[in-house]
Amino acid sequence: MKSLDDFNIKVEIPVAWGDMDSFKHVNNTRVFRYFETARIKYFERIGFIKTMEKDSIGPILASTSAKFIKPLFYPDTVTVGTRVTTVEPTQFIMEYIAESKSKGIAALGESKMVVYDYKSSKRITLPDIVRNKIKEVDSI
Repeated sequence: MKSLDDFNIKVEIPVAWGDMDSFKHVNNTRVFRYFETARIKYFERIGFIKTMEKDSIGPILASTSAKFIKPLFYPDTVTVGTRVTTVEPTQFIMEYIAESKSKGIAALGESKMVVYDYKSSKRITLPDIVRNKIKEVDSI
């Protein structure tokens, strides 16, 4: 089983009362937002946000999925870890883990990120500078 120790990028997110739904647990869609928060922290760490601002080349979410293991409730804090597991010329795969301080592992997730040129509106090759930063963070 995966654990937070397997992930170099982590972010703590407090569960808000408003994250819960009428079934009295955190709505599953919120978990995707938690993954997004960790993903953006990862992109900041590897300089992908700066590349996007400078050259209009950045990531775009192609697909995402989650396996919900335990429900989350307010009050709690969730630590979300993320990592890149596979890098191809024009895309990469990210994995996520969401661990509740009170319940343990609550969800696992994965997303496919495509490298996108926002000026020309097409898929392009991952810039070497970003690829090298991914290798530094995740040793892949």
